[in-house]
Amino acid sequence: MQTVVLQLRLAATVRLNRNCPPDPRQATPICRTGRPLPAAVFLAAEANGAGAMQLFAGSTELFIDQAVLKQIAVRLGDAFYDYFRFRASASEFTSWQNSLMALANQLRYSGVRDHGIVLEMQLPLSSARLDAFVFGKAPGGSDSAVLIELKQWTEVAPSDFDECVETFVGGGIRRVPHPCVQARSYAQYLRDMHTAFHLGNNGIAITPCAWLHNMHPGAAGVLTGSEFEPLLHEVPLFLSHDADGLKALFGNAVGAGDGVAVMDRALAGKHAPSRKLLEETAAMIRGEPRYHLIDDQIVAYNAVLAMVRRARKDKRNKAVVVVKGGPGTGKSVIAINLLGTLSARHVNVQHATGSKAFTENLWRVLGSRSKPQVRYFNNYGQAEPNSFDVILADEAHRIRASSNHRFTPKDRKSDRAQIDELIDAAKVSVFFIDDHQAVRPDEVGSTALIHEAAARHAARIEAVDLRTQFRCAGSDEYIDWVDQLLEIRKTGVRTFPQQAFDVALFEDPLALEARISSRREEGFAARLVAGFCWPWSDPDASGNLVDDVVIGEFRRPWNAKHDARRLAKGIPTAQFWATDPGGAQQVGCIYTAQGFEFDYAGVIWGLDLVMRDGTWVGHPSASRDHMVKTRSGARFVDVVKNAYRVLLTRGMRGCYICILDDETRRYVAARLEGASGSASTRPGR
Repeated sequence: MQTVVLQLRLAATVRLNRNCPPDPRQATPICRTGRPLPAAVFLAAEANGAGAMQLFAGSTELFIDQAVLKQIAVRLGDAFYDYFRFRASASEFTSWQNSLMALANQLRYSGVRDHGIVLEMQLPLSSARLDAFVFGKAPGGSDSAVLIELKQWTEVAPSDFDECVETFVGGGIRRVPHPCVQARSYAQYLRDMHTAFHLGNNGIAITPCAWLHNMHPGAAGVLTGSEFEPLLHEVPLFLSHDADGLKALFGNAVGAGDGVAVMDRALAGKHAPSRKLLEETAAMIRGEPRYHLIDDQIVAYNAVLAMVRRARKDKRNKAVVVVKGGPGTGKSVIAINLLGTLSARHVNVQHATGSKAFTENLWRVLGSRSKPQVRYFNNYGQAEPNSFDVILADEAHRIRASSNHRFTPKDRKSDRAQIDELIDAAKVSVFFIDDHQAVRPDEVGSTALIHEAAARHAARIEAVDLRTQFRCAGSDEYIDWVDQLLEIRKTGVRTFPQQAFDVALFEDPLALEARISSRREEGFAARLVAGFCWPWSDPDASGNLVDDVVIGEFRRPWNAKHDARRLAKGIPTAQFWATDPGGAQQVGCIYTAQGFEFDYAGVIWGLDLVMRDGTWVGHPSASRDHMVKTRSGARFVDVVKNAYRVLLTRGMRGCYICILDDETRRYVAARLEGASGSASTRPGR
């Protein structure tokens, strides 16, 4: 089933459509045609107390009746249009017809009549939606629910990714989670982040399962293979012939009925992390030695804790903290430490960024269960005011003007600024920022923006500056040199003396690659990155990347696109390029490198930013970044400068730079005092 957000109400007190308003004088609403409306009616979604959208909900008896009358898909389609202002696709409509009719027949066969049912339930602060939720009481009398992941699949192929398979969906073959993994993750998300399902608070018990109602047992070998045996013990998988198995599951989980009241309890729940989730997040972070703090990181960390303590005592006002620092000052390390400490103290805390790569790597480090607490900036538009005690907004320079995106329905787009959504959602908002790391024209995050928003919200504000630098071999002079070189800020460091930090300048990208490869052979983490000056192709039919970065005899692929559907074995997805060993064979772009660091970074400096007669000149025609070249306008030079500043400051031990433009290379070489491998020696030629 695909996304739809609808609600099925027992009381017919809302209109069925624009032509049939309810008549308040009638016990049963009457349409203008004179025909009585059914007891179940459909209403387009609106926000509920959990911060998610409203649901399609009602009694199983009414649902079964509507399905038998073949009204479910039609009414879902009408309500879908009322909300999204466009019609659902033919494939989506067909999925409603097939999957919901199959579900209705199964519920009727299982005798599930005195129950509540929710379809397409949106997970709190998430775009993900589960297919079906059946509520009732277990034979012992406790509140319970069966979460069903419905799939129409008939065939499936293995995947080289853990817990994944491949199947035809969305118009092509895609790598997707095993259906039981999907069901398990939704159930855990609700236990962790929805008060009605918290296990430590007499929460509604969830029994997750997956049902592939079209799949013959003979086609399911991949799904039932030995690697999935532990998963299937935890989350059962049902196929086309498993009607009796599903009937038994319903009987064991919700067999005592009386499910509408349980459903209402679930719909009334709130969005908040469970004590168990907070404790697990804290334990994971405490066990990570990479997150230790020193020097002014400790000062910033304690400043935030002090503001949180003050705000919790005085609940009348909001508080905003700005932690400002350049590359390598440990902003993200402080944010993660605060996430762990506040979680251990059972504070309702969230970590948010605007970076897919950084967020998904953090999920990998902390475990997938951390997902409810580690979110994106655009997840808070529907949150109620002060839903959270604290939001830790990491990489706040990546805050967008708005959380609207190309998939936002036209009549649902918000006029609110993203910065206001973040401050609204939390009692204390902490912004970790570098004013010179905005690398896209729609990234508007700045200390000035935060101060202005804090004033609008009448929030107390505290600012903390980080000065100790832990990247680039701890060389403040190198960072100052880069900023002076690119005229981002005046530092007075016009030449770099090449002391502890290893800098080399190259004319030939093959020589640059050889130097990076040698460092990797020595056991160091080393990556090639480049300005966005070459096309970025989709993988070929075999899933292999195309050699897009072509400079003479140098031919290498970019890292995979974020939306790449199928990749050959050994090629990491974009979000893991910086941390997966398979990424060493590709050139990283700004969007996969930002937020990460390596022992050695090799930078290919393209023709989008060149020096001409002592002035930096931008060449949009040399850029292949469509967003930057078409929407930056007069900011093009500044945006590209910021991008190269990010790339030039990824290295912890050294940075090797290949500059393709001769005049630009000479300009930089003149400012590298005694640097090894300078342009004058023309290495690799």
